[in-house]
Amino acid sequence: MKTIDELLAEGVSGKRVFVRADLNVPLADGQITDDGRIRAVLPTVEALAGAGAKVIVASHLGRPKGAPDPAFSLLPAAERLGELLGKPVAFAQDTVGPAAHAAVDGLEPGQVAVIENLRFNPGETSKDDAERATFADQLAALADVYVGDGFGAVHRKHASVYDLPARLPHYAGYLIATEVGVLKKLTDEVQRPYAVVLGGAKVSDKLGVIDNLLEKADRILIGGGMVFTFLKAQGYEVGASMLQEDQIPVVQGYLKRAEEKGVEFVLPVDVVVSGGFPDLKAKEPTHPDTVPADAIPAGQMGLDIGPATAELYAAKLADARTIFWNGPMGVFEHPDYAGGTRAVAQALLDSPAFTVVGGGDSAAAVRLLGFDENAYGHISTGGGASLEYLEGKTLPGLAALED
Repeated sequence: MKTIDELLAEGVSGKRVFVRADLNVPLADGQITDDGRIRAVLPTVEALAGAGAKVIVASHLGRPKGAPDPAFSLLPAAERLGELLGKPVAFAQDTVGPAAHAAVDGLEPGQVAVIENLRFNPGETSKDDAERATFADQLAALADVYVGDGFGAVHRKHASVYDLPARLPHYAGYLIATEVGVLKKLTDEVQRPYAVVLGGAKVSDKLGVIDNLLEKADRILIGGGMVFTFLKAQGYEVGASMLQEDQIPVVQGYLKRAEEKGVEFVLPVDVVVSGGFPDLKAKEPTHPDTVPADAIPAGQMGLDIGPATAELYAAKLADARTIFWNGPMGVFEHPDYAGGTRAVAQALLDSPAFTVVGGGDSAAAVRLLGFDENAYGHISTGGGASLEYLEGKTLPGLAALED
């Protein structure tokens, strides 16, 4: 996999460089609520523009249905990119049509343009190879060189991620190079003890990574909505908490395998509960209660790990040399249920380990709760991509960058 440094050494002045970024930022009423993914691509864009390239930045945002939809326009992301770069960024209101060609043709060396949401074209996400190929050909006509730097999309076999690199000289941007280096430290070059913290809503989202980590990790700590399937698998009642009944046999199998392999599986000893899901807009106090994990009352919903569990998890992370954290411990967006996620975020800072925060929700929690991002070893921009890499899968967007 050639890197952007090799491209810069070859020279890019005056060349049209297509940067596949991940500008899939969260929006509320048209306003960006977390610009972390935009900031993550800045080093690549700045280096190329600084070397005199004509930089074309492209990305998806959300899940439009293969047609233009104003709710998913990349315009807010383009404007924010311009603010962060400190200079104007041109914006094309289509992907491969007249506006895109005009924006690219109007670039001077060192200037930057963003084209509209790639998923406004059905060819981007099509499962039909010929339809994707046609769109990739149209994108290739805009550029001389391809730089892949949208790590959050490399697990997708999409036109701009998988098909386009085959049509142009291709290189990995700084973000992808960094992400791959970090993931190797979590798979091939692990320093032990290796502790993994998994949270989030659904256990089904994490089955593949649990399966693979049972062969690699020394300790796995579970939180978030997925924990209640584990508690149920041990025979405990979970009240009105989130539960995936169909996954109970799979979870029981994992707990048995962990025991056989000597992998320590750590589950909550107490849980913060409430009679219903909180209003995340108003964030009014909800009068939560803390109960033992094996005694959740009927009708009560578990929304966070409890304080005793937070202490236990901090202790389990204290001696680790490598920590991977993916998924919040509770409904961190509401102050009544942020304690567990805050405790894990703090425990990573307190540990001497190489720490990796993976996944959009975990990264958003770190920022929302006021932690210094730079204090962690690495904050990944691609939750799904990171998990699939850790599952041992081949990621199409990485394979496409290899020669």
